[in-house]
Amino acid sequence: MSTLAIVPNSLLADGLTRIQQEIDSAFDSLLSVPEDQRARLVEAMRYAAIGGGKRVRPLLLAATADMYGVDRQAAVRAGIAIESVHVYSLIHDDLPCMDNDALRHGKPTLHLAFDEATAVLAGDALQCFAFEVLADTATSGDPFTRIELVTTLAVASGQNGMAGGQMMDIAAETASFDLATVSRLQQLKTGALLGAAVEMGAVLGKVSVEGRRHLRAYARDIGLAFQIADDLLDYEGDEAAAGKALRKDAGQGKETFVSLLGPERAREQARMLVDQAISHLSNHGAEADLLRALARFIVERDR
Repeated sequence: MSTLAIVPNSLLADGLTRIQQEIDSAFDSLLSVPEDQRARLVEAMRYAAIGGGKRVRPLLLAATADMYGVDRQAAVRAGIAIESVHVYSLIHDDLPCMDNDALRHGKPTLHLAFDEATAVLAGDALQCFAFEVLADTATSGDPFTRIELVTTLAVASGQNGMAGGQMMDIAAETASFDLATVSRLQQLKTGALLGAAVEMGAVLGKVSVEGRRHLRAYARDIGLAFQIADDLLDYEGDEAAAGKALRKDAGQGKETFVSLLGPERAREQARMLVDQAISHLSNHGAEADLLRALARFIVERDR
């Protein structure tokens, strides 16, 4: 019997519901609208950040932190930071100069709901807000923990992480990429932030760098599985369920896991990666069940 089979579905459902409520509540509390000309900017930040998204990254962070007895408020604050970077990346991705999307989480993209200049500034401000939250003593009283959190998220967000992967993704529109290059692209664009979420949970838990190796391996495998699932959704998913435009990759001529492997082999590869990810948690007991359930969710989701 698979390890996943003994994990109750309610564990994941409850975990997702709880983190979504916590993240929305924290954004609502921390992003108060000022009574001056900055109001439109903060309203745009709130529009993008509150009430949308699965919150997979904050849940990965909180689930990892919970395994090591971390205070929940600290985990949620770190989750707010990584979700702020994720939301800013989506705002910028949706802009006409990038993917030119009209729909995100089932509602008009930020540049259409407000305007392009406001969308750019909202993304910029959310990126800065992420590090403001991490540097605050309310996240951790230990300065070494705070600087490691900041460093982990910064590296995962920049040229050696998400932004670098996005640049490779733009290049993919005019170049033909092989499987190794597509894998590298997605390890940076998608996998880096997922990996940072797990790493930051371990940082809060005071886990040594050496002691995080199995968690890094878990995060690496679910990162690739997540992107394969995204490619499959883009290829065969339902736009109403996804809440965003699909079939974009083929229209832009990009090589993906699906175009290179075919849908069935891609699906098989994702399942293999999930099984492999779960095997990295073999030294943990029930305290890692939420991470195991999250691994399955990544390949079974419809959005």
